Amino acid sequence: MPSNATPLSQRTPQLGVGQLLEGLKPSFRFAEVSFDSYIPDPAHPSQEKAVTALREFSASVGASQGGGGFFGKLFGRGPARAQAPAGIYLDGGFGVGKTHLLASLYHSVEGQRAFGTFVEYTNLVGALSFRRTVDVLSDYSLVCIDEFELDDPGDTVLMSRLMRELADAGVKLAATSNTLPGSLGEGRFAAADFQREIQVLSDQFAVIKVDGEDYRHRGLPEAPAPLSSAEVEGFAAEKYPEARIAVDDFGALCEHLSGVHPSRYRQLVTDMDVLVLKDVETIEGQALALRFVVLADRLYDQDIKVVASGKPFDELFTEEMMTGGYMKKYHRTVSRLTALARAGQMGETAL
Repeated sequence: MPSNATPLSQRTPQLGVGQLLEGLKPSFRFAEVSFDSYIPDPAHPSQEKAVTALREFSASVGASQGGGGFFGKLFGRGPARAQAPAGIYLDGGFGVGKTHLLASLYHSVEGQRAFGTFVEYTNLVGALSFRRTVDVLSDYSLVCIDEFELDDPGDTVLMSRLMRELADAGVKLAATSNTLPGSLGEGRFAAADFQREIQVLSDQFAVIKVDGEDYRHRGLPEAPAPLSSAEVEGFAAEKYPEARIAVDDFGALCEHLSGVHPSRYRQLVTDMDVLVLKDVETIEGQALALRFVVLADRLYDQDIKVVASGKPFDELFTEEMMTGGYMKKYHRTVSRLTALARAGQMGETAL
């Protein structure tokens, strides 16, 4: 018989500083990935080039920067060349495997290193203070930032300073994003007023473009239609008799998310295998929509199957949201939730 896991809307995870630092590592989905397990799409040569660049970058972590290899080719050789950036930045659309590559880099490096989402690092600063965060992370050889994005001016100033000071301390940096570093913040706040900070961020990275299609849905059928509210819970119990199933009303979960900091969502979705979402509705408010983006990422990280009723996930966000400043985040969320729903209702592996 399936076991009833505590609904997400009744969970209030609390995190200490030690737990925040301990949590800075790849999630369950990416715990054992490697460069060898990444399969480049032959139709998009930039994917193979990204693997090569990251392998070379990995070899430079913990060693003094030389003039050859990837960085030498990118910035030239000899005393006149510009000093190479401390980091590598994977820019590309959702579903091209950037997180897989970033986690592979993390696993390829020995010694102290950190892997976390953008929001986890900003929360670490809030818990430790900026100076203490710099002191702690300066002892690391590599800091990986997944889903790098700037949603407000405060984050821009904070991350600009943090990246600069870590680079000055000799820490190698690696990041993924759907947006080129020089374009961070566009369409979200008055980014033109923070060009100095954005340029400082951009200067820390060599940009590697990763092109391609969303591998989660490449050649696959459309997602199954949502179940009815009356059958969704029984369907999950019958299909997953040994699973830990959390059942949540969509409205109650959304209300609960507004009171839980996104940095705690990783702990919010622990100790469960399947999430039953009843009566999914289109999200109208931007703040809630962005929180749901983080929740979807954490569900995907932990490979939690989703069985849902109500609106299909391609109607989770308004048309305005899907074409606005955060459109890349929302499209990624729809892609990931659709993969989890396909896994939940059809028994497939969520790619």
